[in-house]
Amino acid sequence: MNVPAWVWGATVASFAAIFLFDFFSHVRKPHAPTLRESALWSVFYISLAAIFGVGLWMVWGHDHGVEYFAGFITEKSLSVDNLFVFAIIMAKFAVPRIYQQKALLIGIIMALVMRGIFIAVGAAAINRFSWVFYLFGAFLLYTAFKLAIESAQHKKQGADDFEPNALVKFAQRHLPVTDQFHEQRLLARENGKRVLTPLFLVVLTLGVTDLLFALDSIPAIYGLTQEPYIVFTANAFALLGLLQLYFLLGGLLDRLVYLGFGLSLILGFIGVKLVMHAMVENTLPFINDGQPLEWVPHISTVLSLSVIIGILVVTTVASLLKSRAAGKTASDAVH
Repeated sequence: MNVPAWVWGATVASFAAIFLFDFFSHVRKPHAPTLRESALWSVFYISLAAIFGVGLWMVWGHDHGVEYFAGFITEKSLSVDNLFVFAIIMAKFAVPRIYQQKALLIGIIMALVMRGIFIAVGAAAINRFSWVFYLFGAFLLYTAFKLAIESAQHKKQGADDFEPNALVKFAQRHLPVTDQFHEQRLLARENGKRVLTPLFLVVLTLGVTDLLFALDSIPAIYGLTQEPYIVFTANAFALLGLLQLYFLLGGLLDRLVYLGFGLSLILGFIGVKLVMHAMVENTLPFINDGQPLEWVPHISTVLSLSVIIGILVVTTVASLLKSRAAGKTASDAVH
């Protein structure tokens, strides 16, 4: 897939324009988005991602089109799970709902920039060292196992359990930070002195959290496609509309009780796919004398997309049925 430089430039410029529009149209006037507003914008951004995918399919062919949709669905699913952590961060810092949009949008923009760097580094590493797929696969398998254990033990953090990262703790101890919100400002003046507001700490926390999330998401999508352009656009579209999705889902996040299991299965599946791909292109001298393992089967992107969609459908339906049954049991107990 040969993507001209001008296409890259136009794509990056378009995403920058969309994010700027999103930022100024939603943050200029602080407000808590209504359910209708969040739903309309969520549908708009998902439709935009789908239209782009169809266009990419028509221009660059069936295989790349399937790779894009598989990558987008995977990244969007991982982003939904990340929203739970965002909600905890907002609760921990007691951010008023009308000011949450600015912090979230800045955090999302930071996430896209960091993922762009990770994508470039990952592409360079893959081009030079095919054994990188072993590392990506092993990391995803470890992440999948860890996520499955946490889901089985119901380790859902609450605001009281959340511990700010070391960078945020350093800022709290050594920088002039106020406990008072000054509307949407990150910096303010108190008693003639320049201080950092709690919203600044929230943005800092979101930035570090997004960096950790990228460690999972980038290897995951490289398990579905090795095309940097598809990796970048799938990630960008997955992040677009994440703000609206945060307000749209709201309390629904707590009802997706099996989402962790579903994501664990998806990451595990992609991890296995990466390891198998590494074996097919093996160059490590201590494995099969540095020769490719030709007997290893190939998992097509169409099969990968089917597995991902199947897992998400089953876990979502099972989660909603479980939550509905639990709610009915609680209601019967009250009566």
